[in-house]
Amino acid sequence: MKNLYQEAKNCFLTSDPDEKLALSLDIASAWDSGLLEWQDGDPLLQEPPLQLNQPGRLNKPVLVEVNQVKNRGFKSIQQRASLIHSLAHIELTAVNLSWDSVYRYRHLPKEYYDDWVQTAREETQHFYLLRQSLRDMGYDYGDFPAHNELWQMAVTTADDLMARMAIVHRVLEARALDVVPFSVEKFRDIGDRQTADSLVIIANDEVGHVNSGTRWFRYRCEQEQVDPDKMFFTLMQKYLKSTPKGPFNREARMKAGFSLAEMQELERLDAQYKQEKKHKKNH
Repeated sequence: MKNLYQEAKNCFLTSDPDEKLALSLDIASAWDSGLLEWQDGDPLLQEPPLQLNQPGRLNKPVLVEVNQVKNRGFKSIQQRASLIHSLAHIELTAVNLSWDSVYRYRHLPKEYYDDWVQTAREETQHFYLLRQSLRDMGYDYGDFPAHNELWQMAVTTADDLMARMAIVHRVLEARALDVVPFSVEKFRDIGDRQTADSLVIIANDEVGHVNSGTRWFRYRCEQEQVDPDKMFFTLMQKYLKSTPKGPFNREARMKAGFSLAEMQELERLDAQYKQEKKHKKNH
């Protein structure tokens, strides 16, 4: 019987996107069918996971700093394609993230692996949807530069499951809950119903992905007997030195497991930031 962790590692290290995505779906199907070993009886479990700090990838897209990814918008086909390309890159990174989360963290309940295998499957499907929109616009994945911020934070938090779940999924990934609905309306306004419909699927699925991050963040908080609402903000200060800026999609975030206390504190800090920014501008 094949081993879940070895399969996850193979997918993570596969360079060609088409091969990686096909393998991702195959592993998810095998997991659902009970064809992958994952428990303590497997000798591979006795070996600690390798520190895989770089997923397999081709030489395109060119990776640049986040502030160098420009010309995204809705005015021209090129700007829209650049925007969709950036989202597609995030989805492919999320495929790598999901399989890394399976491979890297061991001795967890089966439900943990269920969540991240399912997330890997859905992120794979998201990439296919976005790449189809790109191709319909006359472009393809790799035609624009991309940034690596999401994966860099995954490496930074790799040795701490609690931090990985909090920062990568509940901060960086959760941003999609706030911004994707705006993009849906913009694509509908310009008559690109296919892209708009794809983004609706993505937005709905991302609620579940962030909710998985919430579930396992709180699982670890309970194990370590810490207050998850307080720890969330402590970890943001440690890893980001700041908190997310609004406006926030409160309804989607609450569905994704954010507590009322967390939302109220996020909104308070955002209002405070905007007030301080306004004060500096006036002086």
